[in-house]
Formats: sequence, structure tokens, C-alpha cells
Amino acid sequence: MERIEYLQMAALEADFWWYRALHAVVAQRLSDLHLPEHTKVLDAGCGTGGLLHYLQHNTAASAFSLSGIEWDANAATMAQTKTDLAITRGDINQLPYCNESFEVILSQDVLYHQHVHEISALNEFHRCLTTGGHILLSLPAYKWMSSSHDVHVHGARRYTKNDCRELLESNGFHCHQVGYWNSLLFPLMALQRLTVGKFKQESDVKVLPYWQNTLFFTVLDLERKLRLKLPFGGSVWAWGIKK
Repeated sequence: MERIEYLQMAALEADFWWYRALHAVVAQRLSDLHLPEHTKVLDAGCGTGGLLHYLQHNTAASAFSLSGIEWDANAATMAQTKTDLAITRGDINQLPYCNESFEVILSQDVLYHQHVHEISALNEFHRCLTTGGHILLSLPAYKWMSSSHDVHVHGARRYTKNDCRELLESNGFHCHQVGYWNSLLFPLMALQRLTVGKFKQESDVKVLPYWQNTLFFTVLDLERKLRLKLPFGGSVWAWGIKK
């Protein structure tokens, strides 16, 4: 991503509606796995450490052995400072870990980046997971939703539910669950992306009025709490299990 995007992420991810909602829903999905203490969990493409910090301080995942890997050196340093966890500066296309090092790999909005080779990354995730290990993915949905936001964060691909299922099944995983997320806000999101979002000079990550930030988070968190499963959304998520 652009340097400014990492700085924006670091400054806003604790309060910005999108990150808050994403971190909460990932924590819920991780909790649904009912894993024992000391489970080894890797955040692959951890950015500036917001998700790991959330898992450390807000969920039962604090009992897990959490770590992260990030390509951008400055972001990796920020993640290290924020979490005091083992953060590796490295490439998810060629993970610097031994075979079967982790029971769970998290990867949120990473495989779609232009410098990530999705097949290589998935093969590496498969190699580094124990047999029966879990991968939790989240990715931007629908190619037609591409906008200037994708340009600023170096996004190269978008996905459907079927795309995610095929990716997992073709690369050594059983796709246990797959679906859409950010569904309730999706009509508003689609309208923004297809109009002014095509021409914006910055990404969508920016300071919003308090009421707007709170409203967006409340709607997304309600979707999480109700465990809504609608046939559309701004993101695709998938739970894969290593065969």
C-alpha cells in the first residue's frame, strides 16, 4: 500500500468503524473454532497490528500464541510496538516458517493485493498449517465494485463466494464455510463506489463525523451479533480446513 495508507491505518484502526467491525467479526469466527489455549495463530499480512492488538485485549484469543508477518518494514515495526508480539518482516508468497508451524492462519484483505500471488500464498499457508488446521480469509467482493480506493491500497483483485471456494478447494483446503459480510451497508457502499468513489483522490479510510462512524459500526456489529447470512455484501469471508 501507499505509505500514507499505513499511517492512516495505524492512526485510525482502533476507532474507525470498518476496522472495529472487522476485528470483532474475526474474533467471533476464531472463537467459533473452540480451540485450546496456546493454539498458534498467525496473522498473515498483519499491517500495523490492529487485529492482533484487538485479539490480545478483547477476546479469549489472548490465551493463544499470537504472531504476525508483514511485508512493509515500517508497518511491521508499528505492529511490534503496538502488540509486543513476534512480528516478522517477510513475504507471504514465501513464508519464513517451518512446515506445520501454526494451527490457524488469519488473512484479512491481503490476497487481493497486486504484489501477492494468491496461489503461492495459499500454498504457503497450506504448508505452514498443521493437518486439520484452519484458515480464515476475508477479501473484497465483486470486480465491478473496484474504485479509486483499490488504487490507493494497491488492490488488484476482487472475489465472489464461488471464487473463494474454488481457490481453497484447488489448493489443498476443504472450504467449510464461505459467505458475504458487510451486507446491511452494501447498497450504500455500492452507490458510493460506483459514483464519487471512482474519482476520489484518497482511500475510504479517513476521519468521519462521530455520528457517522458510530452508525456504520453499530449496523455492522448488529449484522455480526445476529449472524446474518445474506447472498451479497462488500466482503467475502471463508473458513478453510487443511486436508
